[in-house]
Amino acid sequence: MTTPLSDLWGDLQAELDRWGTIGGRIRLWLRDDDAIADSPALDALSALAERHGLPVLLAVIPMLAEPSLGQALRRMPLLLPCQHGTWHRNHAKPPAKKAEFGPSRSAPDLDAEIATAWRRLGEVLEAAPLPVFVPPWNRIDPAHAARLPGLGFAGLSCFRGYRLGPEGGPRLANTQLDIMDWTSRTGRRHADLVEETCRLLAAHRLGGERDIAFGVLLHHRDHDDTAWAFLQAFLAAALVHPAVLPGDPRQIFELPLSTTAPDRRTAEPSPQPNVERP
Repeated sequence: MTTPLSDLWGDLQAELDRWGTIGGRIRLWLRDDDAIADSPALDALSALAERHGLPVLLAVIPMLAEPSLGQALRRMPLLLPCQHGTWHRNHAKPPAKKAEFGPSRSAPDLDAEIATAWRRLGEVLEAAPLPVFVPPWNRIDPAHAARLPGLGFAGLSCFRGYRLGPEGGPRLANTQLDIMDWTSRTGRRHADLVEETCRLLAAHRLGGERDIAFGVLLHHRDHDDTAWAFLQAFLAAALVHPAVLPGDPRQIFELPLSTTAPDRRTAEPSPQPNVERP
């Protein structure tokens, strides 16, 4: 049976009201993966960000990125690019899950590859991206993650459940809700997404948390009408609630708001990660 829309968003409203009752704060933020080029879908993502005043952390695949992306981002100030791996290639052998930065890869090779990809990303974008690393498939071996600060990265973003190892790493801010069904490569049912959101928020609240960053994971290149419709309705319902604040990725990762130059046509690139510097 299909859940009526009024009941669907009423459940979300009720959970947000509970947050409001305890004086809680939910900083809602967006991360979008696999960007490589300008497209109608990228335009739709930018329009969504503008409509809701919500910056988006745009994870760009450096070695696949095209010049059209840098050109498009000049007119899309709320799409904030960062590094999404290098080639988005799987180096894991079955039955291990897909990963570009798994434990089998050597540190020197991986670090050099990341540094090369960072330089190319800056060239394509004509400006330095945010110093945030997003590994493909949300997986990176903790030993590799621990070296990211030495490569110039201040932030790391994976998916809920990922934790840094004992050696630490950059500031970690995971996304918590994936709007896509990757079996069918379609947008998930709205009722399922709202139920999952309420369950996750309730777990944080009942665990005693009062100030959280709640990240939603997007993939604009794969969105169908169901995915876009959910985003529009979800953001419209959530962002009007006093317990919800629009989250800027720069603030989530404790970066200066000026980290990404506003004018990518004339901005000087900021320092690159310090691997292989002259």
